Amino acid sequence: MNDREAIFTIDEPSQKKELVKHPNHYGGKDNPYEAIKVIEAWELGFCLGNTVKYISRAGKKDNIVQELEKALWYLKREIKKLKKDGQENTQAGISN
Repeated sequence: MNDREAIFTIDEPSQKKELVKHPNHYGGKDNPYEAIKVIEAWELGFCLGNTVKYISRAGKKDNIVQELEKALWYLKREIKKLKKDGQENTQAGISN
């Protein structure tokens, strides 16, 4: 093992892992409704996934209004993309 490989194999403190892998502000590891699980199950793609992520953590990490404004920004971006692609009348118009 060289020095570069060692960087990736060193165990991190459990607290840091929890902040990266399953942070509480996204629902936590044992929560069946953890944001990433819902986003992947519903195959939401980037913009709608971020919309759900920011709504689900509103008031748990940053300022609640700021989180909801972020969600709204991503939602508006998705709507703009759907309209541009001519998918505004498509029920299955969810895109990545």
